[in-house]
Amino acid sequence: MKTETLLLHADSESDPDVRYATGMVVPDPVFWFRKGTRSYLMVNALELGRARRQARVDEVIDQSALRDSVAKRLGRSPKPLDLLVIQLRRLRVAAVTVPERFPTGTADFLRKAGIRVTVRDGLFFPERAVKRPDEVAAIRLAQAATESGVAKGIAALRESKSRGGYLSHGGERVTSEYLRWIVEAEMLRLGCLGQHTIIASGDQCVDPHDTGSGPVRPNTSIIFDVFPRHGATGYYADMSRTVVKGRASKELRALYDAVKVGQEWGISQVRAGCQGRTIHEGIQKVFEGLGYVTGPKDGKMQGFFHGTGHSLGLAIHEPPGIGARDETLPAGAVVTVEPGLYYAGIGGVRLEDMVLVKEGGCENLTLFPKELEI
Repeated sequence: MKTETLLLHADSESDPDVRYATGMVVPDPVFWFRKGTRSYLMVNALELGRARRQARVDEVIDQSALRDSVAKRLGRSPKPLDLLVIQLRRLRVAAVTVPERFPTGTADFLRKAGIRVTVRDGLFFPERAVKRPDEVAAIRLAQAATESGVAKGIAALRESKSRGGYLSHGGERVTSEYLRWIVEAEMLRLGCLGQHTIIASGDQCVDPHDTGSGPVRPNTSIIFDVFPRHGATGYYADMSRTVVKGRASKELRALYDAVKVGQEWGISQVRAGCQGRTIHEGIQKVFEGLGYVTGPKDGKMQGFFHGTGHSLGLAIHEPPGIGARDETLPAGAVVTVEPGLYYAGIGGVRLEDMVLVKEGGCENLTLFPKELEI
């Protein structure tokens, strides 16, 4: 049986596989490879000491020292890719397996050097789908910061005063930007970085990925969709809540109740071995049974037109998911359940919890209450 060699060439910020493989933050691209059960990390002098202390690998290779020794033989300074090829040849590696997002330039260089490159579809490390206890603990930590941030934002809304169709808080007009600053500042205090945080109101809610801008008005839907990354561990959390400052219309209240029913049903169906598609289609049927039709209207999709959920960990979106594709949820996966309904003129509603998939059911990792009017 031939020994497969896995290869990564990236930094840990843009590629979660590097963070997973090494267990450390590397801001610049590095080479990681594993032949059989033995793993290697090639770094320059800037990262060498830290890599030797932190990296979860069997051997840290000093790229600078290797470059100096090779330069004497070649009479020129070799490129980092030259050093990679030299190291692979020393280990008698003739073929490597790389992820889908592997750099094309690196793959071309290796092929020209006579090393075969095979691309692995899907998760490069299939084991990432099942979270270890320490990974679940990291996600819980990020979730605690998420809930604290959203609590601060909703508290500001609760304290705000309505005047002339606008809201004010502490002398400031309440806008999406103002609330986002409150939420993200609190999460940053707790070690989490929020980016692209969604706080949208009114008809902005009908576009699920509109981050929100401008004044937040009373008596309209306000969606908080918050998904920060914990700085120390690199793990994400994700939560959505929909609130109204004031009174919700009859139509908006009915929309909220329908989404809550759909979400509760979806969570009740999550268990090891279940099909994400079955849950997604089941929620669609719940909404259809309540009279909520999905489809284009006035040139805009309305109803329930996104997936029900996704896994998360070192990336905010990881397989397996809960949507239109056939994907099985394994025990140990952490997935979101986040159905929504969106209709122009009424508003949008999305509720999102994270759950840990278990045999026979799931554990909800989200503790934050669901309350429409505040």
